[in-house]
Amino acid sequence: MSTPIDVEEEQRGPFLQEDDIVPSSSSNSPDASTPSPANPNPRLASLDVFRGLTVALMILVDDAGGAFPSVNHSPWFGLTLADFVMPFFLFGVGVSIGLAFKNISSKQIAMKKVILRTINLFLLGLFLQGGYFHGRDNLTYGVDVGKIRWLGVLQRIAIGYLLASMSEIWLVNNMTVDSPAAFVRKYYIQWMFAVFLCSVYMCLLYGLYVPNWKYEASSKNLSGYLAGSEIVHCEVRGSLEPPCNAVGLIDRIILGERHLYQHPVYRRTKECSVNSPDYGPLPPDSPGWCLAPFDPEGILSSLMAAITCFVGLHFGHVLVHFKDHMQRVLLWSMLSFPLLIAGYFFEFLGIPAFCKPLYTLSYMCITAGASGVFLTIIFYIVDVKQYRKPTILVQWMGLNALIIYAVAACDLLPAALQGFYWRSPENNLVDGTESLLQAMLHSRKWGTLAFVILEILFWSLVAGFLHMKGIYVKL
Repeated sequence: MSTPIDVEEEQRGPFLQEDDIVPSSSSNSPDASTPSPANPNPRLASLDVFRGLTVALMILVDDAGGAFPSVNHSPWFGLTLADFVMPFFLFGVGVSIGLAFKNISSKQIAMKKVILRTINLFLLGLFLQGGYFHGRDNLTYGVDVGKIRWLGVLQRIAIGYLLASMSEIWLVNNMTVDSPAAFVRKYYIQWMFAVFLCSVYMCLLYGLYVPNWKYEASSKNLSGYLAGSEIVHCEVRGSLEPPCNAVGLIDRIILGERHLYQHPVYRRTKECSVNSPDYGPLPPDSPGWCLAPFDPEGILSSLMAAITCFVGLHFGHVLVHFKDHMQRVLLWSMLSFPLLIAGYFFEFLGIPAFCKPLYTLSYMCITAGASGVFLTIIFYIVDVKQYRKPTILVQWMGLNALIIYAVAACDLLPAALQGFYWRSPENNLVDGTESLLQAMLHSRKWGTLAFVILEILFWSLVAGFLHMKGIYVKL
């Protein structure tokens, strides 16, 4: 990661701050924004707020999820508050891509920038999430490269960014949009590419045959006995259950069992935890797959995750080509609510059920639709009605989302602060502050929640300081 500096439009960071809008001078709408001489490229404040709220939500569910399992990620099927974080990020990336590449002078140069940014973001994710850095409860460093985790949150964002950006550069017709029909003609090839990716995912998810497979559980499991080699019996096609789905099969073949996430969420299912939906000891009759690895940001599921970027990309296109604010709100609503309805319809038919680890079609529809509704509401409040002061703290976080993600959500600063303690590792500033709040509120849960809220406030102020100094993160 290079020294954070302020950069021009197509060179902003990988959490994609490319959201400067240059309104068309040909727009005759009374609601069309007119750039002032002092600020020729006014920022879309609502996208910063959307991004900042997503970062705040991520910190909330990550740090308070242990105290409130109901807001933590769903163990497998279902939806919780935490399950909206990843789609919100991907959706925001898509919107930003639509704004960043509204004018492309050279496709080759644009593609080089996209590839470089994708590589940088992927490597940063590997560095942060590959296993080298410890968490708050594990004061150790280092990772065996034979077990490094290849995929993760930033890597998935990099994949979605690459696919959506490539389509925006190479699959969009070079024509003026002066009617709804022209809008469709300009982008229909790109939409067909998104449908193709979705079709590949569905065909592989339901068409691949998953044989029996074996894994090594070398560590002591939660019931206290040593687990060795385990055989998982599958011999099925089209299963969406944890042990026998095509997503896990592809990751085991391509990445290898040792390079997958070793603590998957299905360890909180009723089959694998007596404290479900929280982690806990294995039940006496637990199946053998409970200790098997599974990557929630797998290769196949990332294809469907990229579709969320394409949905956000379409929202960005509406921003570029339609200048009337209420027209934008109407068009966004016309896309968001059908997605929500489609998600529930697919869930009702069971093809397939909501499942964040598999990033199923119904999950994609419901979360992408919710992302659209959420951005539409924020856009109306912040950019249409100009109520910006109440959202300034989260807007600051959105302006520096990547650095807040790295130092806060990946526990870099909290873990560093824990390195300084008084006499015993438990007496450090981070744990001490949380324990103090728990004692003051006479509740472990509410004390943890108060600590997380203070944490979010702290990081928003840090982001505000960086913004006032003109400091941003560039990769």
